[in-house]
Amino acid sequence: MTSRLRIHTIAALLARLLALFFVVVGAASAQTITSPDSGSSSAALFANQNEFAFARLVYNGVDSDGWGPRWQVDWPEAETHLLAGLSRLTRIETNPRGALLQLSDETLFDHPWLYAVEVGSLRLSEYEAHRLREYLLRGGFLIVDDFHGPHEWDNFAYALHQVFPERRIEEIKVDDAIFETLYDINERTQIPGLRPLRSGRTWEHGGNIPHWRGIRDDRGRIMIAINFNMDLGDAWEHADWSEYPQAYSALAYRFALNYVLYAMTH
Repeated sequence: MTSRLRIHTIAALLARLLALFFVVVGAASAQTITSPDSGSSSAALFANQNEFAFARLVYNGVDSDGWGPRWQVDWPEAETHLLAGLSRLTRIETNPRGALLQLSDETLFDHPWLYAVEVGSLRLSEYEAHRLREYLLRGGFLIVDDFHGPHEWDNFAYALHQVFPERRIEEIKVDDAIFETLYDINERTQIPGLRPLRSGRTWEHGGNIPHWRGIRDDRGRIMIAINFNMDLGDAWEHADWSEYPQAYSALAYRFALNYVLYAMTH
């Protein structure tokens, strides 16, 4: 009996150690990420075991002002703040960290939501344009943010033409379902970045009129939500800064939650 008990105890201990090993390995792999400081645009994904993960698009873009790769603006603070709000204000089970994703990544189609920032500098290869088109037509949702003025609009519109030469960009009306998914939003307030606010204005690069635009699929679903002459990312990121007005952050969060729920239900 003593020998059998000792063998049983050792087996149980080994089983616990093995289980602990897999937990540690799984946690380590889930937190591996490529630093944007390296200049690499290779995809780095957190393990997506949740209902929703914030996926940020890593793309090639022109850096015109020395601030580094444009895709990483406000990363990762914008998404970590937004995800905390999403978890608090809804019952959606969220990945608390988010993910970085290239259009060439094999897991692209596992993510229903894709966020692209500073898209006035967006550059797409023919292959990337094809992948983005396929992603969106298969049910993906792209939200673009933080670009301003006619020059940046022209650059972005050219990239969109590569993806959808046959589809038109439209102004999204205030009574569209995307603005009524969770919150009824009928405001057309320009949501500014922190830098222009410090200069006493809400606009930059001549973009003083905010626009909510989009591209739809054949069923009428919005595939691309375009926030032009606005900076939602700054409003998420600085929600806990006394320097940034609470009203802008609150509105930016309402837009974001509507976008997330729209992407998950349409």
